[in-house]
Amino acid sequence: MTVHSSHIIPLRSGVLALGPMPLIMGILNVTPDSFSDGGEFTTLNLALSHTKKMLEEGADLIDIGGESTRPGANEVTTQHELDRVVPVIQHLVAEGIRVPLSIDTYKAVVADQAIQAGASIINDVHGLQREPEMADVAAFYGTPVVIMHWDRAREISLDLIGEMKRYFEKSIAIADKAGIERKKLILDPGFGFGKTHTENYELLQRMDELSTLGYPLLIGTSRKSMLGTLLDVPAKERVVATAATSVLAYEKGAHIFRVHDVKENRQALQVAVAARYGPPPEQGA
Repeated sequence: MTVHSSHIIPLRSGVLALGPMPLIMGILNVTPDSFSDGGEFTTLNLALSHTKKMLEEGADLIDIGGESTRPGANEVTTQHELDRVVPVIQHLVAEGIRVPLSIDTYKAVVADQAIQAGASIINDVHGLQREPEMADVAAFYGTPVVIMHWDRAREISLDLIGEMKRYFEKSIAIADKAGIERKKLILDPGFGFGKTHTENYELLQRMDELSTLGYPLLIGTSRKSMLGTLLDVPAKERVVATAATSVLAYEKGAHIFRVHDVKENRQALQVAVAARYGPPPEQGA
């Protein structure tokens, strides 16, 4: 039985306390072309409204992205991405949103400006390996970093988890060199990124093997094609399937769950926590 490791991650204001209680990271895509919600939250008021809805449903963090990473999506310019995300972050902060805001970007300049606008976490889908300056930005601001696995050059004949560990070790070495404290690193196994349909399910089954690296784990399976391919349903009909993967990943030691549908995943994880560690005392009678 996997035991959840405990971690205290310092933020610019407060801390992230990770352990047996899962945290929900609500997804706020301010893009016109994300695979399941593109174009839905591209104005400041829509972004604020959706953020408030996710917080009411139990989100602990909000992850803001201005460039789609779905298969086939076109890369956007740095300025275009800045124009999408910085005003949203500034607006959320001005409107009193106090939960930690994460910036989903692999561009160092975007991360820098987002942090100045109020973001307190960097979520890099390239694991600090696309732009060397990204690690320097994180070190300068003392910002925690989510390091995601996305290794397009991976040798597929070798063991999946072994290769993922090697990739993460390279990212961790980059962080070390830049001066990022190891207690500020979070690992994301990158479901759906550079992995076959079968490998995604192998990863879900073996995710506890990544816990041996000693870092907290974030997972992002929400509405992804690994579920659509299995069930033959469109993105917005993958809510129950996403909740199932959240519970399975929690059982394998995951700490943070990046999802579109906060309420459903929160409820599923509450049941998983009660089954593993017992219900809260007031509900145990």
